[in-house]
Amino acid sequence: MILLDMTIVNVALPKIEESLGFTQAGLAWVVNGYLLMSGGLLMLGGRLADVFGRRRLLLTGVVVFAVASAVCGAALSPGMMVAGRFGQGTAEAIAAPASLGLIALLFTDHKERTKALGIWGGLMALGGTLGYIISGLLTDLASWRWIFYINLPVAVLVLVLLPRLVSESRMVREKNEGLDVTGAITSTAGLFGIVFGLLQAAEHPWGSARVVLPLVAGVFLLLVTLIVERRAANPLIPLQFFNNRTRSVVNVASLFFMAAFISYTFMLTLFEQQILDYSPLRSGLGYLPLGFAIGAGIGIGTGMIPRFGVKAVAAVGFIGAGVGLFLTSLLDTNSSYLGGILPGMVVFGVFAGSTMPAATNAALHGVTAQDSGLASGVQNTMQQVGSALGLAVLVTLALRYAGDEIQNGVAPDTAVTSGYTLAFRVGAALMVLGGVLIMALFERVNPELRNPTAEVVEVIR
Repeated sequence: MILLDMTIVNVALPKIEESLGFTQAGLAWVVNGYLLMSGGLLMLGGRLADVFGRRRLLLTGVVVFAVASAVCGAALSPGMMVAGRFGQGTAEAIAAPASLGLIALLFTDHKERTKALGIWGGLMALGGTLGYIISGLLTDLASWRWIFYINLPVAVLVLVLLPRLVSESRMVREKNEGLDVTGAITSTAGLFGIVFGLLQAAEHPWGSARVVLPLVAGVFLLLVTLIVERRAANPLIPLQFFNNRTRSVVNVASLFFMAAFISYTFMLTLFEQQILDYSPLRSGLGYLPLGFAIGAGIGIGTGMIPRFGVKAVAAVGFIGAGVGLFLTSLLDTNSSYLGGILPGMVVFGVFAGSTMPAATNAALHGVTAQDSGLASGVQNTMQQVGSALGLAVLVTLALRYAGDEIQNGVAPDTAVTSGYTLAFRVGAALMVLGGVLIMALFERVNPELRNPTAEVVEVIR
């Protein structure tokens, strides 16, 4: 349910924009509202589950997710929709860490635990892929509102069954450890300020108060976060964690990766439906090759790591994904799916998928068993933050460029397409930059493929 909602809104975005009267810059908040809250509060959610109980936090997260989904489905204005998406993102930060912990603890036999975690991971991947298709079906055959209402029966099922099947569990602590709530609040608020300021720049001059004030406030709050984390007895993310060069570089590269990836799917959906006049269903089905390509890339990357090493596989994967985005940037208003969209999508998907196992290995480079959960959490947080910042920067870039082109007499469809293709090129540059940083700065990483889920299981156990 959670992973479904990360992708299910993409195909319905044009209909949501039309129905609720979003501006294109404002529409980015339908995605960013979710990403900011889930990324900003994810580490805190994991700590809360440890302290107050994983079953309790999972049930709480499901309730919040259901209520927020109902708010989104019933939205009558942009503000109501964005508020609901903030609620859904908060619910993910509460429920997702608790769900992994519970599954790991339910199965004490090693083989059964491995099978259960494999099913859990498979369902998450399936949810992310099916989101595009289900969104197209529901939006075409019913209404975009049902992409949110579909969560309600799932939530009811979980609330009925979970208390009967799962006992409570929490981490036993040798001493009382406080929760770094202040760090979570200041970091999330700081990111909100920066993203808000960047999106305002799509419609207002860079020197205007609407842009400058939130940007300054956001940077200030992030600086406050650094001070809080340095002084906190039990910080959410200990700053010394970034002393390892490989882990630091891969997290920066992950930020670039998700900035380009989320912006790609966001703008490609708008291009297909608003410029090429695709239906939501056709647009949703058009993403199937991307899912297959990513799956193939993951398999290829996993097989290549023992032979060529993490550094080479990750660097080539990032650069190859950049090539795929560059191919996508060649689109124009007369492009076809087979000749225009599909080639870049397949190249991007295969190479992007190949980076994933390598990036996971690098994110866990040099960590102890006790820190492996932290390493996985930091990587997930950086991916969510990168998605939000990338969407804010690249959508703003595309809209400002399109606006300038229209003022110069260019036809609106051509101008908007030019804005999107410029953003795709910048995304391609970010991917290539990530690959160059990996090649230049990675230390030697043990090529043995590491399973982050297994590492987390060991910590919990």
